[in-house]
Amino acid sequence: MKEIKVKLTEKITRTPTVVSFRFALKEKIDFIPGQFLQIIFDEQNRGNRELNKYLSFSSSPTREYIEVTKRLSNSQFSERLRSLKPGDDVLIKAPMGECVLRDEYKKIAFLIGGIGITPVISIIEYIVDKKLNVDVSLVYSNRTEEEIAFRQELDKWSSIDGNIKIYYIVTERQPIDARCIYASIDKCLLSQKVGDLKQRILFIFGPPRMVEAMKTLAVDFDCSAANIKTEKFIGY
Repeated sequence: MKEIKVKLTEKITRTPTVVSFRFALKEKIDFIPGQFLQIIFDEQNRGNRELNKYLSFSSSPTREYIEVTKRLSNSQFSERLRSLKPGDDVLIKAPMGECVLRDEYKKIAFLIGGIGITPVISIIEYIVDKKLNVDVSLVYSNRTEEEIAFRQELDKWSSIDGNIKIYYIVTERQPIDARCIYASIDKCLLSQKVGDLKQRILFIFGPPRMVEAMKTLAVDFDCSAANIKTEKFIGY
């Protein structure tokens, strides 16, 4: 783990509320897909939880840049992110986290809510870039179709690699796109879409309540506790 300055090169709008921030590296960061970093806006007070926050990498370590993605709110941290301009330097501390893709994982699944998609992007992009033989099932829930971040990228990757299967779940209203499923993630849906769930390494990322609900569901599905990897996204 180290602290380095990175330079903003681009801001990419993913949904009406979700934005990616792409940075050029002055020196290489070695990280594993699924890890996260800390952005440090207050360098004088490292304990400032309002301005120094943790975000997952939403890019693969195969890329020449790093990227983080956030659902922007009215918080001080979000306002600082909004104010960034291309060319601005930002201090980061990285890498961190153990909820990652391992070489021995050949069958994996994701139960994801909202902005919990960010580390998934790092993992799947890495699998595609490295042409790894990994069987992937992603069950990705959002309130509406408009809130599905990275949909273009996910659709592209699943079309390139037949081992990658994506299931978009919409919970708030009937979706227009027939490829989206109007439902909640429950045992019935998982039985239909990922019937071999207990044979997979299962990643659960998202808000705390969603993570706990999905973890309970996975245990009810007879998934081994050792195969369930969770990360709670807090402090929006």
